[in-house]
Amino acid sequence: MTTIGIIVAMTSEFEFVSDILKNRQESNINGFRFISGELEDKRIVLLKSGIGKVCSALGTVEMIKNFAPNYIINSGIAGGIDVKTQVMDIVVGKEIVYHDVWCGEGNEYGQVQEFPARYYGDKHLIQCISNIDCNLNIYNGLICSGDKFITDKTELAAIKDKFPDGLAVDMESASIAQTCYAYNIPYLSLRIISDTPGVENHWQQYENFWNQAPQNSLQVLRELIKQI
Repeated sequence: MTTIGIIVAMTSEFEFVSDILKNRQESNINGFRFISGELEDKRIVLLKSGIGKVCSALGTVEMIKNFAPNYIINSGIAGGIDVKTQVMDIVVGKEIVYHDVWCGEGNEYGQVQEFPARYYGDKHLIQCISNIDCNLNIYNGLICSGDKFITDKTELAAIKDKFPDGLAVDMESASIAQTCYAYNIPYLSLRIISDTPGVENHWQQYENFWNQAPQNSLQVLRELIKQI
Protein backbone atom coordinates (compact mmCIF):
# COMPACT_ATOMS: atom_id res chain seq x y z
CA MET A 1 0.00 0.00 0.00
CA THR A 2 1.31 3.45 -0.92
CA THR A 3 2.20 5.56 2.12
CA ILE A 4 1.64 9.30 1.83
CA GLY A 5 2.98 11.67 4.47
CA ILE A 6 0.98 14.85 5.04
CA ILE A 7 2.61 17.65 7.01
CA VAL A 8 0.69 20.59 8.44
CA ALA A 9 1.94 23.29 10.78
CA MET A 10 -1.00 24.15 13.03
CA THR A 11 -3.49 22.32 15.25
CA SER A 12 -6.53 23.56 13.30
CA GLU A 13 -5.13 22.16 10.04
CA PHE A 14 -4.18 18.91 11.77
CA GLU A 15 -7.71 18.36 13.09
CA PHE A 16 -9.36 19.09 9.73
CA VAL A 17 -7.26 16.45 7.96
CA SER A 18 -7.46 13.95 10.81
CA ASP A 19 -11.26 13.97 10.67
CA ILE A 20 -11.30 12.51 7.14
CA LEU A 21 -8.99 9.57 7.92
CA LYS A 22 -10.24 6.05 8.67
CA ASN A 23 -8.76 3.55 11.17
CA ARG A 24 -6.76 6.24 12.94
CA GLN A 25 -3.90 5.50 15.31
CA GLU A 26 -2.11 8.30 17.15
CA SER A 27 1.51 8.36 18.27
CA ASN A 28 3.92 10.87 19.77
CA ILE A 29 7.54 10.66 18.63
CA ASN A 30 10.15 12.98 20.11
CA GLY A 31 7.48 15.58 20.79
CA PHE A 32 5.82 15.37 17.36
CA ARG A 33 2.20 14.30 17.03
CA PHE A 34 1.41 11.76 14.30
CA ILE A 35 -1.81 10.11 13.20
CA SER A 36 -1.74 7.09 10.90
CA GLY A 37 -4.88 6.20 8.98
CA GLU A 38 -6.35 5.39 5.59
CA LEU A 39 -7.86 7.49 2.82
CA GLU A 40 -8.68 6.57 -0.79
CA ASP A 41 -6.97 3.16 -0.41
CA LYS A 42 -3.72 4.82 0.69
CA ARG A 43 -1.93 4.72 4.03
CA ILE A 44 -1.78 8.28 5.34
CA VAL A 45 0.64 9.52 7.98
CA LEU A 46 -0.35 12.96 9.25
CA LEU A 47 2.11 15.15 11.15
CA LYS A 48 1.62 18.39 13.03
CA SER A 49 5.10 19.87 12.70
CA GLY A 50 4.66 23.26 14.32
CA ILE A 51 5.37 26.60 12.67
CA GLY A 52 8.61 27.59 10.97
CA LYS A 53 11.62 26.11 9.23
CA VAL A 54 13.28 24.27 12.10
CA CYS A 55 10.10 22.63 13.41
CA SER A 56 9.02 21.51 9.96
CA ALA A 57 12.46 20.13 9.04
CA LEU A 58 12.79 18.17 12.29
CA GLY A 59 9.28 16.78 11.94
CA THR A 60 9.94 15.73 8.35
CA VAL A 61 13.02 13.78 9.45
CA GLU A 62 10.99 11.96 12.12
CA MET A 63 8.31 11.13 9.55
CA ILE A 64 10.84 9.75 7.05
CA LYS A 65 12.73 7.68 9.62
CA ASN A 66 9.67 6.25 11.39
CA PHE A 67 7.12 5.82 8.59
CA ALA A 68 9.10 5.66 5.29
CA PRO A 69 6.55 7.53 3.14
CA ASN A 70 6.55 7.11 -0.64
CA TYR A 71 5.49 10.76 -1.00
CA ILE A 72 5.30 13.80 1.26
CA ILE A 73 2.73 16.55 0.83
CA ASN A 74 2.85 19.79 2.79
CA SER A 75 -0.64 21.24 3.10
CA GLY A 76 -1.29 24.62 4.65
CA ILE A 77 -1.90 28.32 4.24
CA ALA A 78 0.15 31.06 2.60
CA GLY A 79 0.03 34.76 1.87
CA GLY A 80 -0.55 35.73 -1.74
CA ILE A 81 2.22 37.91 -3.20
CA ASP A 82 1.09 38.24 -6.80
CA VAL A 83 -1.79 40.19 -8.34
CA LYS A 84 -3.34 37.03 -9.75
CA THR A 85 -3.51 35.14 -6.44
CA GLN A 86 -6.60 35.89 -4.38
CA VAL A 87 -7.89 34.54 -1.07
CA MET A 88 -9.02 30.89 -1.45
CA ASP A 89 -6.84 30.28 -4.51
CA ILE A 90 -4.51 27.26 -4.39
CA VAL A 91 -0.78 27.55 -5.14
CA VAL A 92 1.10 24.38 -6.03
CA GLY A 93 4.83 24.59 -5.35
CA LYS A 94 6.29 23.87 -8.76
CA GLU A 95 9.36 25.68 -7.42
CA ILE A 96 10.28 26.61 -3.86
CA VAL A 97 12.91 28.99 -2.50
CA TYR A 98 13.98 30.60 0.78
CA HIS A 99 13.32 34.35 0.80
CA ASP A 100 15.43 34.93 3.94
CA VAL A 101 18.69 33.08 3.14
CA TRP A 102 21.95 34.63 1.93
CA CYS A 103 25.20 32.64 2.16
CA GLY A 104 27.47 35.17 0.48
CA GLU A 105 29.23 35.48 -2.85
CA GLY A 106 29.14 32.42 -5.04
CA ASN A 107 25.58 31.57 -3.99
CA GLU A 108 22.27 32.79 -5.34
CA TYR A 109 20.04 34.74 -2.99
CA GLY A 110 17.84 32.18 -1.23
CA GLN A 111 20.34 29.37 -1.67
CA VAL A 112 21.75 27.37 1.22
CA GLN A 113 25.36 26.75 0.25
CA GLU A 114 25.95 23.31 -1.32
CA PHE A 115 22.20 22.85 -1.84
CA PRO A 116 20.13 23.82 -4.90
CA ALA A 117 19.11 27.45 -5.35
CA ARG A 118 15.53 26.26 -5.82
CA TYR A 119 13.68 23.05 -5.07
CA TYR A 120 11.14 21.51 -7.42
CA GLY A 121 7.83 19.86 -6.75
CA ASP A 122 7.59 16.23 -7.81
CA LYS A 123 6.48 16.00 -11.45
CA HIS A 124 4.15 13.06 -10.85
CA LEU A 125 2.35 14.84 -8.01
CA ILE A 126 2.03 18.02 -10.10
CA GLN A 127 0.53 15.94 -12.92
CA CYS A 128 -1.93 14.43 -10.44
CA ILE A 129 -2.98 17.95 -9.40
CA SER A 130 -3.59 18.86 -13.05
CA ASN A 131 -6.07 15.97 -13.30
CA ILE A 132 -8.25 17.35 -10.51
CA ASP A 133 -11.63 18.76 -11.51
CA CYS A 134 -12.78 21.40 -9.02
CA ASN A 135 -14.18 24.92 -9.00
CA LEU A 136 -11.11 26.51 -7.39
CA ASN A 137 -8.30 28.49 -9.02
CA ILE A 138 -5.14 26.37 -8.91
CA TYR A 139 -1.80 27.88 -9.93
CA ASN A 140 1.56 26.16 -10.36
CA GLY A 141 4.42 28.45 -9.42
CA LEU A 142 7.04 29.67 -6.98
CA ILE A 143 6.52 29.58 -3.20
CA CYS A 144 8.90 31.71 -1.09
CA SER A 145 9.56 30.57 2.48
CA GLY A 146 11.03 32.30 5.52
CA ASP A 147 10.75 32.49 9.28
CA LYS A 148 8.47 35.50 9.36
CA PHE A 149 4.75 36.17 8.95
CA ILE A 150 4.75 38.87 6.25
CA THR A 151 2.35 41.78 6.79
CA ASP A 152 4.33 44.88 5.83
CA LYS A 153 4.20 46.28 2.28
CA THR A 154 7.91 47.10 2.33
CA GLU A 155 8.86 43.55 3.27
CA LEU A 156 6.51 42.18 0.64
CA ALA A 157 8.03 44.45 -2.01
CA ALA A 158 11.54 43.30 -1.07
CA ILE A 159 10.58 39.63 -1.52
CA LYS A 160 8.86 40.35 -4.82
CA ASP A 161 11.89 42.30 -6.01
CA LYS A 162 14.18 39.33 -5.31
CA PHE A 163 11.68 36.79 -6.71
CA PRO A 164 9.41 38.47 -9.30
CA ASP A 165 7.81 35.12 -10.18
CA GLY A 166 6.79 34.40 -6.57
CA LEU A 167 3.11 33.59 -6.06
CA ALA A 168 2.94 32.88 -2.33
CA VAL A 169 4.91 33.29 0.89
CA ASP A 170 4.91 30.84 3.80
CA MET A 171 7.08 29.53 6.64
CA GLU A 172 7.63 25.81 5.99
CA SER A 173 7.63 24.78 2.31
CA ALA A 174 11.34 25.29 1.61
CA SER A 175 12.63 23.59 4.76
CA ILE A 176 10.50 20.52 4.08
CA ALA A 177 11.65 20.61 0.44
CA GLN A 178 15.30 20.73 1.50
CA THR A 179 14.81 17.79 3.86
CA CYS A 180 12.99 15.73 1.22
CA TYR A 181 15.76 16.57 -1.25
CA ALA A 182 18.37 15.28 1.21
CA TYR A 183 16.42 12.04 1.74
CA ASN A 184 15.31 11.67 -1.91
CA ILE A 185 11.58 11.69 -1.11
CA PRO A 186 9.12 12.98 -3.77
CA TYR A 187 7.53 16.15 -2.38
CA LEU A 188 4.85 18.71 -3.12
CA SER A 189 3.73 21.83 -1.28
CA LEU A 190 0.04 22.66 -1.57
CA ARG A 191 -0.94 26.06 -0.20
CA ILE A 192 -4.27 27.86 0.01
CA ILE A 193 -4.08 31.66 0.00
CA SER A 194 -5.31 33.00 3.34
CA ASP A 195 -4.57 36.70 2.82
CA THR A 196 -2.79 39.15 0.58
CA PRO A 197 -0.16 40.98 2.69
CA GLY A 198 -0.02 44.75 2.41
CA VAL A 199 -3.68 45.39 1.62
CA GLU A 200 -5.77 47.56 3.94
CA ASN A 201 -7.98 44.73 5.26
CA HIS A 202 -5.14 42.19 5.48
CA TRP A 203 -5.93 40.86 8.98
CA GLN A 204 -9.68 40.76 8.34
CA GLN A 205 -8.98 38.64 5.26
CA TYR A 206 -7.09 36.14 7.42
CA GLU A 207 -9.83 35.94 10.07
CA ASN A 208 -12.64 35.51 7.53
CA PHE A 209 -10.63 32.95 5.59
CA TRP A 210 -11.12 30.19 8.18
CA ASN A 211 -14.88 30.07 7.59
CA GLN A 212 -14.62 28.35 4.19
CA ALA A 213 -10.95 27.50 3.66
CA PRO A 214 -10.81 24.08 5.37
CA GLN A 215 -13.39 22.55 3.04
CA ASN A 216 -11.71 23.97 -0.06
CA SER A 217 -8.27 22.80 1.01
CA LEU A 218 -9.50 19.33 1.98
CA GLN A 219 -11.30 18.98 -1.35
CA VAL A 220 -8.08 19.48 -3.28
CA LEU A 221 -6.00 17.35 -0.90
CA ARG A 222 -8.46 14.46 -1.06
CA GLU A 223 -8.66 14.60 -4.85
CA LEU A 224 -4.87 14.68 -5.09
CA ILE A 225 -4.55 11.58 -2.89
CA LYS A 226 -7.14 9.83 -5.05
CA GLN A 227 -5.03 10.53 -8.15
CA ILE A 228 -1.73 9.25 -6.72
